[in-house]
Amino acid sequence: MRIQTLYSVLNLIVLVNFLLIFRADQSLSSNTNTKSDFLDCLIRNSDDPDSISRVIYTPNNSSYTSVLQFSINNLRFNSPATPKPRFILTPDDESQIQTLIYCAKKHGLEIRTRSGGHDFEGLSYVSQLPFVILDLINLKSVTVDAQTATAWVQAGATLGELYYEIAQKRRNLGFPGGIWYALGLGGHVSGGGYGSMRRKYGLAADNVIDARLINVHGKILDRKSMGEDLFWAIRGGGGSSFGIILSWKIKLVPVPDVVTVFSVDRTLEQNLTKIIHKWQYVAPTIDKDLDVRVLMFSIVNPSTGNRTIRATFESLFLGGIDRLLVLMHTEFPELGLTREDCTEMSWIESVVIGSSFTNGEPLEILLNRTAMPKNSFKGKSDFATNPISENGFEGIWEFYNDKIEAGMSLLVLTPYGGKMDEIPESAIPFPHRLGSLYMIEYLVVWDGNETSPHISWIRSLYGYMTAYVSRSPRRAYLNYNDLDLGIGKTYAEASDSWGSSYFKNNFNRLVKVKTMVDPGNFFKHEQSIPTRF
Repeated sequence: MRIQTLYSVLNLIVLVNFLLIFRADQSLSSNTNTKSDFLDCLIRNSDDPDSISRVIYTPNNSSYTSVLQFSINNLRFNSPATPKPRFILTPDDESQIQTLIYCAKKHGLEIRTRSGGHDFEGLSYVSQLPFVILDLINLKSVTVDAQTATAWVQAGATLGELYYEIAQKRRNLGFPGGIWYALGLGGHVSGGGYGSMRRKYGLAADNVIDARLINVHGKILDRKSMGEDLFWAIRGGGGSSFGIILSWKIKLVPVPDVVTVFSVDRTLEQNLTKIIHKWQYVAPTIDKDLDVRVLMFSIVNPSTGNRTIRATFESLFLGGIDRLLVLMHTEFPELGLTREDCTEMSWIESVVIGSSFTNGEPLEILLNRTAMPKNSFKGKSDFATNPISENGFEGIWEFYNDKIEAGMSLLVLTPYGGKMDEIPESAIPFPHRLGSLYMIEYLVVWDGNETSPHISWIRSLYGYMTAYVSRSPRRAYLNYNDLDLGIGKTYAEASDSWGSSYFKNNFNRLVKVKTMVDPGNFFKHEQSIPTRF
């Protein structure tokens, strides 16, 4: 009894000190809910009140702004007018998330969950309603089992941290996740997650074999306890609609001791239109060990001073130079690839190159979370189901030849085929499989917070592309979330807009799962899966 009394006294002291530190205005979502009430709830329901006080931030805290901004990678959502969270929680223990869910439900706060912070529309750290950011940056452990070729990775880890840890255990293992090292695993995998080995091994989500999730009741579930329907939904359906993803168990894949990379530039003056037209027929059908994506920019030709288009043909080949050259000379001689264009290296070294670091950088660069530049940007996506004509590409060049008041405009063509054709579209919620020749990513990047010229430009290009991409529905990639597709709060609104674009026929199954596991629709945002009723 004395021990319990002592604990109660200590708990009260912590609570009083905590509330003194975090005094703020007394309004929350209603007159009866206050910041003090919420903080009181966190303390009183925590197993370790002192520990949770160290990982919660309000605007009164001197570290609040730096914690908020650290993972905001789209500066379009970092202006003074952008709604800010009432609280930020950076848990270092899973039990703190359980407490957060309980208190957020009780006091009417939305939860926005952030792992890497790379979402295109800032949905992981912006809300129009009173909200708290759950930032998983401290939950980033990676445990690799080279014997079973599996790994458990927490949702707050980045792809670079995962790849680095895999390489520390075995150089001939890899994972078919994204190319960009700074992506957070939580959101990346739950949206599908593709990288340069997708034609060989499929998506990141295709290679998930277990998961741990906290549901709306605060219970921690694994694959067995959550059931196959929920396990299906979170692998490509967006985990933030169903709960809080804690960690993934992933299947690692074999990679050869030597891979080959190349990066070859071609401009309009070098017959680019015909080369890229041929690329459409080759890239989705060539050997699945080879991925050749295209990145297109508008540049000024230094020789003429005129604006032109430059396309970079960027490749990863799971093998050596000799076999690659035979493939390319046979299937795609138009590119004119030479031995001098190619470099052999290990797979993990190719990851460093793919993340835009210099060849020869130490692998530890993949652990650096601050190396990524921050800009304002707007992105959109499409899927090409038929080759675009040369005239169609010439129409695209017109858009890129216009003077854009943007720092950079980019078009990325990512080929499908191979393993992507072999997995049924209903295997996971990500439906863009057989029949997709390649995915198109549109991106415009600029400095500053002003938006109109840049966003208008990308929307105009997107409008032009209507005749050349998938229809009924016009499809889009969930991880390139795009609020232009609609903000559907109800089943009918979502089904008629972004629901079918992201998920096609899988949308109704996702709604069924959502209705079953979160009938009150607590886990929500502007494009979250709605309940059926």
